[in-house]
Amino acid sequence: MSRLLVIRLSALGDVVHTIPAVVALRERFDVAWAVEAPYRELVETVAGVRAIPVALKRWSLRNIREARRAVSGFDVAIDFQGLVKSALLARASGAKHRIGFAAEFVRERPAAWLMNHCRHINANRHVVEWNMQLAGVEKVPDVDFQKFTANGQQPTANDIVILPGAGRREKQWPYFAELAKRIDALAAWGPGEENLARATGARMAPPTNLRELARLLRNAQLVIGGDTGPLHLAAALGTPVIGLYGPTNPARNGPYGQLGNVVESYSTTRSMRSVGVDEVMRKIDQVLR
Repeated sequence: MSRLLVIRLSALGDVVHTIPAVVALRERFDVAWAVEAPYRELVETVAGVRAIPVALKRWSLRNIREARRAVSGFDVAIDFQGLVKSALLARASGAKHRIGFAAEFVRERPAAWLMNHCRHINANRHVVEWNMQLAGVEKVPDVDFQKFTANGQQPTANDIVILPGAGRREKQWPYFAELAKRIDALAAWGPGEENLARATGARMAPPTNLRELARLLRNAQLVIGGDTGPLHLAAALGTPVIGLYGPTNPARNGPYGQLGNVVESYSTTRSMRSVGVDEVMRKIDQVLR
């Protein structure tokens, strides 16, 4: 069986969106996945493949050398990320076949120059389906994300969890404090987000690692957040979600499987300030009903 290197280094939502393609590839290849260390356990538990932890969020000569050594000896490499650093890993793998998105579909166009198989995809589809097209697989497989929350407490789902943080400030919704005055909510937060969560006035979730966060999201009655990794993880776990979208396209980046549960301004102003609290309240009533 050919050895295949999957490259999707980060972030959480992107890793979640890549897992279905990797599960499908596992049927035909001996797969290993180069990924940032915080997502190693998620990859190994849910995708069921060996993770190769790398540290390339901050470039250094030492990190690059270590990553290159870790990824050598593959027959095929698929770069789901489309960055120069991920493409360089594909090249370092020694893979005869290096598969990536065509230049018009990647953030850093030179990344495509390091591939020898560049694939065009239907850009009108969700990013999960982008990844399936890149992998050459038609049907999205069933993936059991619940594996990642095994052996934890399973209380009755009764909290509405809000996610005030987001990877970029323009994706943060500014009205969570107003929403928290109208519903009983629990604010979940990650590194660097504690003050943002406290400012909502909602009850505070405890600090969590990734597995503990997954359990919190699994046990929620509803999760509300912007285009952020925890929202996508909650959707993958099967928890009802409401996605708040402004600058990013919910058709491509919405909560997969729940694209109808979105309140968006992408089609108008593309500003999170245009997503109103009353609209969100109506969507809450609709989803919980």
